[in-house]
Amino acid sequence: MLSFNQYVRAKSLEEAYELCQKKSNVVLGGMLWLKMQNGTKGTAIDLCDLGLDQIEETAEEYRIGAMVSLRALEMHEGLSAFTQGAMAEAVKHIVGVQFRNLATVGGSIYGRFGFSDVMTLFMALNAKVELYHAGVMSMQKFADFPRKTRDILVRVIVPKKAERTVYLSMRNTETDFPVLTCALSLSEGKYTCVVGARPSLAKIYEDEKNILAEGIHSESAEAFGQDIASRAEFGSNMRGTAEYRKKICAVLVRRAALALQEEMEV
Repeated sequence: MLSFNQYVRAKSLEEAYELCQKKSNVVLGGMLWLKMQNGTKGTAIDLCDLGLDQIEETAEEYRIGAMVSLRALEMHEGLSAFTQGAMAEAVKHIVGVQFRNLATVGGSIYGRFGFSDVMTLFMALNAKVELYHAGVMSMQKFADFPRKTRDILVRVIVPKKAERTVYLSMRNTETDFPVLTCALSLSEGKYTCVVGARPSLAKIYEDEKNILAEGIHSESAEAFGQDIASRAEFGSNMRGTAEYRKKICAVLVRRAALALQEEMEV
């Protein structure tokens, strides 16, 4: 069981940031993965009073607060239309509706879990994160951000640049962690493929050989899948071996490419 010596509902981002500088203090988020830990922590920092549970839309971007639930992402009509359903697909397999009603975007992203479905998709959408102290940076840069640096994730910023997006994952069972995740997007004529749950953090792979430049069809999709699988690095865990993940990668990327082509023909 996890317990805290003190509970504080932060009144400002500054207060939350100052509190989280102490190693024993913890930002709660949705308090789902944390509750599985054992031990005693210092101060539980709650961000629920800071207005970070909103999804704001402008002409150029979506601004998704750190306290927005995964269920809100799943049900948001604007994000669904913008991503052609990829946003809902990326979260609908995560445990269950009750879990997604509590799990937050901030908790899913700040933890930088290798199995994170949403990080895979956000990378493909060229999303950025806004940290209270460190400022705005790309999702890819944040993935490599030193974990010892303690900061407050304020929001995720998604530019409205992706023209088409597809998200796929492979799971051993419906609500289990993914064996592998894959997101493919087309933006300004450039294809961006992201592979996650390798089982390490998601990583971006571009179409370096311009395999899809002349169009997507069965042969080019197959070649693109094989190319990404040959460049991606995989590891083994209880859900699958590195060799298995490599084979699954080629299949998922091929399927994603063909699905992207189908969207473009609609």
